Amino acid sequence: MAELIKMPRLSDTMEEGTVAAWFKKVGDTISEGDILAEIETDKATMEFESFYDGTLLYIGVKEGETTKVDQPLAIIGDKGEDYKSLLEEAINTDEVEEEEVKIEEAPIVEEKIEINLDEKQVEVSKTTAAEKTPATTATTLPNKDRIFISPLAKKLANEKGVDINQIKGSGENGRIIKSDVENYSSSGVKSKTFVGVEDFQETPHSQMRKTIAKRLSESKFSAPHYYLTVEFDMSNAIIIREQYNSIPETKISYNDIIIKACSLALVANPKLNSQWFDDRIRYNNHIHIGVAVGVDEGLIVPVLKFVDQLSIVDINSTVKDLATRARDKKLTPEEMQGSTFTISNLGMFDIESFTSIINPPNSVIL
Repeated sequence: MAELIKMPRLSDTMEEGTVAAWFKKVGDTISEGDILAEIETDKATMEFESFYDGTLLYIGVKEGETTKVDQPLAIIGDKGEDYKSLLEEAINTDEVEEEEVKIEEAPIVEEKIEINLDEKQVEVSKTTAAEKTPATTATTLPNKDRIFISPLAKKLANEKGVDINQIKGSGENGRIIKSDVENYSSSGVKSKTFVGVEDFQETPHSQMRKTIAKRLSESKFSAPHYYLTVEFDMSNAIIIREQYNSIPETKISYNDIIIKACSLALVANPKLNSQWFDDRIRYNNHIHIGVAVGVDEGLIVPVLKFVDQLSIVDINSTVKDLATRARDKKLTPEEMQGSTFTISNLGMFDIESFTSIINPPNSVIL
């Protein structure tokens, strides 16, 4: 029996996914557990495996294409099996579930008004305009283009034998004034126009970039942000780090120490270890710290669970593992969810100070 494979929801915030790569093609034999494709979500690119045995009969989303969660992705069944009715049923079901909103627009009434201007009226209009700007003379060239020039500038141009058609006016509405003629005559040549070729490249937004832009914009403009800055004496931290790193096969970073210090601070200040939801605030008794990791497509925040129960050495090994798999796009959805506090550290890039955007639904970011 043919089985319909739908675009899976691989993260709690995923609304649509992009097929980064297919590892199977139509006609291939599929076993349960085989990797069918790589799906790019709002947080990472993840491998998607088959839960069925059979033959890949249909691929509904090509590589590079995007579709919403629960839309038809593929069909697996017996070789030669007719799957059209299954596909039509899935498409029809989606169409029925979509709510159709019809907006009745008021009819637009076009009213045509004919305005007849005789030649005399036009001439009066021109005369009126000329009376308003007596200091400007309109000169008509053989090609019927009009050049506006002040009388003084025109006189000066005639005296110097300057072709006013070659002068670019700097006055109102491009009117040529005295200084334009003087500057042109003094240079004796027309100013050079540098012509170049505009060149650029465009890259479509990845699912991750779109989600980062959406969620952080929502956070910035919906959560009141305020910032506190303090200076710490890190002398003891430096000593502790040196002591740990003197132990064979042990190496910890300042970031590891900061993570551990934050977990202790959250134990002492439990109200900071909270999450904001539309109808409630959740005060967490567990401490899960998200650590921002830069990747090519943007930023991923893997989560260290129960940090207050981890040693600094444990924190070091866990962060290294999560960061490596984040850059290799191998994190699971569970490893990117549930943070109660977030740390974004740019100190290793010689950044002295910067302001971060709260990672929702957290209340605080360091």
